[in-house]
Amino acid sequence: MLKPGELERAVELAARKTGGQGGILLIVDADDDCPAEQGPRLLDRMRTARGDVSAAAVLANREFESWFLAAAKSIRGQRGLAADLDAPEEPESIRGAKEWLSRRMPPGQTYRETLDQPALAATFDLALARCAPSFEKFEREVLRMCRELAAS
Repeated sequence: MLKPGELERAVELAARKTGGQGGILLIVDADDDCPAEQGPRLLDRMRTARGDVSAAAVLANREFESWFLAAAKSIRGQRGLAADLDAPEEPESIRGAKEWLSRRMPPGQTYRETLDQPALAATFDLALARCAPSFEKFEREVLRMCRELAAS
């Protein structure tokens, strides 16, 4: 989706679906990119495609799942995760957060993004996740968009 033209097409489709009544929030894994550099580039592309729609681009530092690592205590025992799960020291520095989660599941069970990500996203503690700077950025952008949309 981040290839030239693909993001713009996705933004156009999302803008049409909002019918002028909402915004577009892009959340992608930064992987090895610097979120502070790549985020503004993506946002510029979004605004170039549809400057009339409230937009935000947030890059989860490394992976979206790093936010789960930051809030590990709140997902203890969920989806097969260990009951004594603790957050690593620097959750956003871990390359392979999905694998980190898999290693904390019973033998033979692995983290499955399509099944586990929505379930964990629905239960993880937002306050605990705030120790991940990219999650704080996500939260700030959501609040900014809400204020922007309420004012319009």
